[in-house]
Amino acid sequence: MDVPKDYMTTLLDHGLFASAQMLGCFLVSSSSISLETSPHLKAENLVLLGDALFREKEYRRAIHAYKQALHCHRIIPKQNASAVRSSLSASTRSSSPNSFNISTINENEVKFKIASSHCALNENRAALLEMEGIPSKARNLQMNLMMGKLYRNSRHTRAAITCYKECLRHCPYIIEAIIALAELGVAAKDIISLFPQTPTRGARSTFDHFDSSRWLQRYVEAQCCIASNDYKGGLEFFAELLRRFPNNIHILLEMAKVEAIIGKTEEAIMDFEKVRSIDPYVITYMDEYAMLLKLKSDYSKLNKLVHDLLNIDPTRPEVFVALSVLWERKDERGALSYSEKSIRIDERHIPGYIMKGNLFLSMNRHEAAVVAFRGAQELRPDLRSYQGLVRSYLAISKIKEALHAAREAMKAMPQSAKALKLVGDVHASNTSGREKAKKFYESALRLEPGYLGAALALAELHVIEGRNGDAVSLLERYLKDWADDSLHVKLAQVFAATNMLQDALSHYQAALRINPQNEAAKKGLERLEKQLKGVDPDAPEEDEENDVEDADADQEEAELL
Repeated sequence: MDVPKDYMTTLLDHGLFASAQMLGCFLVSSSSISLETSPHLKAENLVLLGDALFREKEYRRAIHAYKQALHCHRIIPKQNASAVRSSLSASTRSSSPNSFNISTINENEVKFKIASSHCALNENRAALLEMEGIPSKARNLQMNLMMGKLYRNSRHTRAAITCYKECLRHCPYIIEAIIALAELGVAAKDIISLFPQTPTRGARSTFDHFDSSRWLQRYVEAQCCIASNDYKGGLEFFAELLRRFPNNIHILLEMAKVEAIIGKTEEAIMDFEKVRSIDPYVITYMDEYAMLLKLKSDYSKLNKLVHDLLNIDPTRPEVFVALSVLWERKDERGALSYSEKSIRIDERHIPGYIMKGNLFLSMNRHEAAVVAFRGAQELRPDLRSYQGLVRSYLAISKIKEALHAAREAMKAMPQSAKALKLVGDVHASNTSGREKAKKFYESALRLEPGYLGAALALAELHVIEGRNGDAVSLLERYLKDWADDSLHVKLAQVFAATNMLQDALSHYQAALRINPQNEAAKKGLERLEKQLKGVDPDAPEEDEENDVEDADADQEEAELL
């Protein structure tokens, strides 16, 4: 042989892929190995070249090489098979072109490599077609996991569940499969029942197995709680796991993500910062952290975060969402292009859809916002997608659709104060529903007394109905326990509306001391200046025409309340 194949293997094993690719060109073009006389060697060499190309991210060339290898493999004369079997027992495999014609390549493994290349090019349909050519009994763990992902992406839920279950039957520690099954609606007990039982080898090994399986079961229960929108239960399970595994980055990130979704901003920020102190190169969920920093108007930390992420890996979807968050203040169109880029990189990246929806809302493109939030919901419904839908529908006066989305949230999260507030927001949007809105806000506060969003909404309702004293007493009661800039802003607005301008001024100033970037406080001061000059600011417009009556749903709401 002109080029020793062993050296090609050595280059691949040592990660010298560029050299392997160049050497592979010599290997497959050697005149001493022809398709007619040595198709088995030709096939092996083409697979090695394909491996080098795949590692160099030249995926289309890799696919071409792998397919050529399969072509060579399939034309190996079948009549040589019996001679080959007898030769195998008497001699070791030779790399000489004069050795017997048998290919050592595994056709199923080559198909898997072709599918992997298609996946790298986001060609899921072509990848799935290739994978379906592999018999189910011949699939290994890696193949089953890929098939699960491909079926899920193509919305073949039942087939995806089957593949993920097969993974866990062989190895219960495939965390990706556990999360996927939870998100696909499989119950915790059904997932746990898939775990293989370890045979008893003495008391100590039995105890160790029980101890390890117990934490894994807790992890399954946590993910199933989160998937079913039982965020409180999920956080409790994660907190229990964190006591067993302190400073576990994966658990801290999962907790931070959930806390961000349900509005526990301070707790989420603390967890994200703890993760970055342990490992400053983590990118996972850092776009969620970016959104929280913007919410807190902490632009110096946001700038540093985006700078760090760009230096770590500028190709990840989280980085483009973080860029979108950073650019929103400066250039909404630029921010929108970044959020769309994140979705092009990973069409299942939910924060990309959430960010896109929020940007469309701020640009008054409400129909487009609905599409974006629906996109997030199709992947995995959570509180933010429901909130976005309700806001979008209310902005275009589609009250029935808004009420339907809010009730969907309430059904999905019956113990969520945020979901109750959403229904209240819809009822508060028209005059005849204000009494209902008040009940929902009060129910939300009974369920979660520290929920400032419901307190602010109820205070706003008091103001609209002329109960300014009730609004002030409610807000001042909360201000004793929470030094929050939004509370000061709302109090300032109430005082400004009742012509208590000095009180309004002091609360706007207090809000800006807590958060100098608070836009509402800045705008409020501008309005206050107009009032001090004797100019009456424009009153907010109300739409009293949208009155929604739904007797069945009203009964359903009453039961939930």
